[in-house]
Amino acid sequence: MLSHYRLVEKIGEGGMGVVWKAEDTVLNRTVAIKVLPADLALDEEHRRMFLDEARLAASVAHGNIVQVHELGREGDLDFIVMEYIEGQPLSKILPGRPLPPDKVADWGLQVAQGLARAHHKGLLHRDLKPANLLVTPEGELKIVDFGLATLFSRPDPRTGSLAITLTEALPGEPATRIAGTLPYMSPEQVRGEKPDARSDIFSFGTVLYEMTAGERPFMGRTPADVAQEILRSQPKPLHKQVPTVPLDLQRIIEKALARRPEERYQHMDDVAVDLNRLRKDLEAGSSPSHADLHIARPRSRPHLARWAIAAACVLIIGAAAVWYFQRPVWRNPLEGARFTRLTDFEGAEEHAAISRDGKFVAFLSDRDGTWDVWVSQVGTGDFHNLTHGSVQELRNPEVRTISFSPDASLVILWRRRPDSGGAGLVDGGWAVPTMGGALRPYLPGIAELDWSPDGNRIVYHPPAPGDPLFVTGAGEKSGQQIYSSKPGVHNHFPLWSPDAAFIYFVQGSPPNEMDIWRIRPTGGEPEQLTFHNALVSFPTFLDNRRLLYLATAEDGSGPWIHELNVERRVTRRISTGVEEYESLASSADGRRLVTTVSSGVAGLWRVPIADRVVHESDATRLTMPTTRGLSPRIGTGFVLYRAPKAGTDALWMVKEGIGTELWNGTDGRVVAGPAIAPDGRSLAFPVQTQGLTRLYVTNADGTGARRLAEELDVRGAPAWSPDGQWIAIAAIQDGEPRLYKIPLGGGTPVRLTEGYALDPLWSPSNRFLVYTGANVGATFVVNAVTPEGAAYDLPELSLSRGSRRMDFLAGGDELVVMKGDIFRDFWAVDLRTGRERQLTDLDRGFSITDFDISADGREIIFDRARDQSDIVLIDLAAH
Repeated sequence: MLSHYRLVEKIGEGGMGVVWKAEDTVLNRTVAIKVLPADLALDEEHRRMFLDEARLAASVAHGNIVQVHELGREGDLDFIVMEYIEGQPLSKILPGRPLPPDKVADWGLQVAQGLARAHHKGLLHRDLKPANLLVTPEGELKIVDFGLATLFSRPDPRTGSLAITLTEALPGEPATRIAGTLPYMSPEQVRGEKPDARSDIFSFGTVLYEMTAGERPFMGRTPADVAQEILRSQPKPLHKQVPTVPLDLQRIIEKALARRPEERYQHMDDVAVDLNRLRKDLEAGSSPSHADLHIARPRSRPHLARWAIAAACVLIIGAAAVWYFQRPVWRNPLEGARFTRLTDFEGAEEHAAISRDGKFVAFLSDRDGTWDVWVSQVGTGDFHNLTHGSVQELRNPEVRTISFSPDASLVILWRRRPDSGGAGLVDGGWAVPTMGGALRPYLPGIAELDWSPDGNRIVYHPPAPGDPLFVTGAGEKSGQQIYSSKPGVHNHFPLWSPDAAFIYFVQGSPPNEMDIWRIRPTGGEPEQLTFHNALVSFPTFLDNRRLLYLATAEDGSGPWIHELNVERRVTRRISTGVEEYESLASSADGRRLVTTVSSGVAGLWRVPIADRVVHESDATRLTMPTTRGLSPRIGTGFVLYRAPKAGTDALWMVKEGIGTELWNGTDGRVVAGPAIAPDGRSLAFPVQTQGLTRLYVTNADGTGARRLAEELDVRGAPAWSPDGQWIAIAAIQDGEPRLYKIPLGGGTPVRLTEGYALDPLWSPSNRFLVYTGANVGATFVVNAVTPEGAAYDLPELSLSRGSRRMDFLAGGDELVVMKGDIFRDFWAVDLRTGRERQLTDLDRGFSITDFDISADGREIIFDRARDQSDIVLIDLAAH
């Protein structure tokens, strides 16, 4: 027995450990358990990497990846509990036997989709090979041993996993230590270089080649011979191995096996797209091979041969022409569209919605001094305020706040009503007549909803942990739950497909780690369709096949308009230019769109802290060398801030009126406010590049950059301990942020929390750290922990989403927080007594996201933005 698992039989053994089939005696299920070898467990570094990589692998949920259930320890044994798969490894199916092209495309697509999901989570496989691909009796492929390949350093004759040193056997190459399975390694792995996603793509190409040809692309008598082949030679052309290989399949494999990484596929998503297209072509019988293009020339009757060749050429050309002109041709839906600016008010308009018939547009605007719901009939130029200041806190950028009822008679709105704690309670599901009238309850207590195409059913979610999705029956207003995420993971923008076959929604950690998923209205397992892991919002259908939505780019720029082909799982950015879009909706026929185009600015301001509430007249703007500024931090005689520009997000210092760029955003985006060491000599800040966020430490002038705790994928802003010896930061663990403290002198990060934790802040006394918990609806709770990881009691304190930044007043336990939904003010909370006092009463026309307090406690410097945005109508051209 291991814990509550009864070992049944040994099903595998190798350098990575012994794998057992086991019975979970608590949950009554069959599992697979991998045990870390005892000799490796004695090596603390191997053990730490084993556990960290397994935790990361557990965070990747995909149908083609064997799921990790649990990490366990029994005595001195560490073990991983995984999903048990009935089936056999691909390595037992392949030897000497090429697979049919349709099977290669199908199985290859499954592997590519699983790898794409892992890569988007920042996880590489590094040992992809047929032995690590399990085939179920139903023909499903499951990837195993994710992320563990490079952790072990001894050869294993049973699996071929190697850790060898190549020296004189490779003339001209430096002595290189490599780890993995040599015949499936990329050239850069063989050279001992650090692999990236393109290395997995090369290994995937070797597996595709072997599936297609029945033999590996790189072979030799010794490991050095194989390495030489990988580094120096090209595989045998596939069409000479298998004359009937489809041309498109050969091209996919050749591109995946390009020796230079920059000449390969750059993203596994692109491989999956091409394989999916090939699979569909094979099903339709329209994927030619070299054999199809070869015309035999008989020695006798040459004139007949010439006529046969000519006739065959005519047939081929004719067939190609028919295919070319009848094939589905993608066109940008915005091509030839007519753009009409509906509003040019002073200030901002947001969250545009359009009625199903395309005749009415509703939106939020601060035109009359307060945020209200406005409506206009398209073509009239008239605008009507429907709420007249009667609804507080209408705005929430993370959800769809307004929509029309199916018959366009009502505008449904989201709102928050204030509570005694100042955070506010979601009270959605209210309605106001489109032609004007009293506000009335529609579906009280919900956050978002959408109607089925026939208008008889509703999908909705309340502001509860995990944003559970409910679907009603025909004519009902109370539904059955079909899905719920774990707390901290949100499901926003629920949307019926035009054929009512699926519910589409945006899932993830808002605002910047979201993607589009779908689920059947009857429930079941949800399916992920996009892999941006970015700010994704406002999905809307043009037709059964095309879904438009907004998403930021990998560099943080945007949001831009994207199109998702829900049949082929292909995504494209379709908006061009520099306009940033903040909302999107379409009419039922997909011919008319309405969107919000933004041109907001953000700057830095300062306000004194006094014994009274200070007002807007006390605020002054800081002079900066850049047009925008975010996340200020105050040092001795200087101010640091982030400067967003086309997604690059650099780090700047202003000292004695002179601006200096400390970190160029082209080297990676600075994604949160920096932390200044207590002695002012060093800085710490998070930098995002290639989908991962790492913690950097530099000198105060930006020199001497180095990474701390490279194994951590960090989130939010860091905080320095008062003694300058530790940095606290949140990092992803088991799919959620956990709190860590990292020693400045080097060493292993120490985890401080088991639950969801972001934005830590050390108390001046060093007795505790405060941090923020998971959003529940639109609020979160402030918690505390000691530097040793023990819970620390605080007065109950809840804040609204977007207000996670906190700071201490000098020398005490008085915490400064932001209160309010979008337009926030500063309050001080005494953590000993719970007593609160308001510090500011600022202009509500601006939104604040981040701030810092001077060391003497006399002033606050904060960023704030005023949106300048307009509603734009897009009439699509007929294609």
